[in-house]
Amino acid sequence: MTPLERGQLNVMRVRAALFALLLCALAVAGEVALATLGGRVPPGLVLVPVLALSPFFIFVAPGRRYRAWAYAVTDDELRLAFGLWTRVQTHVPLARVQHVDVIQGPVERAFGVCRLVLHTAGTANSRVVLPGLSRATAEGIRDEVRARIGREEEI
Repeated sequence: MTPLERGQLNVMRVRAALFALLLCALAVAGEVALATLGGRVPPGLVLVPVLALSPFFIFVAPGRRYRAWAYAVTDDELRLAFGLWTRVQTHVPLARVQHVDVIQGPVERAFGVCRLVLHTAGTANSRVVLPGLSRATAEGIRDEVRARIGREEEI
């Protein structure tokens, strides 16, 4: 199995930092709300735990999630493995793929990674996303899958 590109770890950290910033803003709003209610709640009851846990969510948790991801492309399927608490292993038969997208948002672009999205036949779990690929790798897999789709349509 192949690990994700290193840039994906930075993408995960940036997203975690933005989420931590949102939680801090909500904690400040909670502190203000508690103070205006006139209750006898000590200051910092909400904000201090959020600030204390933010470094874990920004620096430790993304690294663990990043190391849990791996993928492999074989002749007939794409295999994904991810998840910390619940380990998920997905096998996508390339014969079931209907079309493929390569997506790159602004944060991903800044760190040189993109997502490969496979749309398969069926309704449940018909969209499989593989994040953290270099552009060249994602386009290579996309072209390989497209070629396979074209060959199968000819049969």
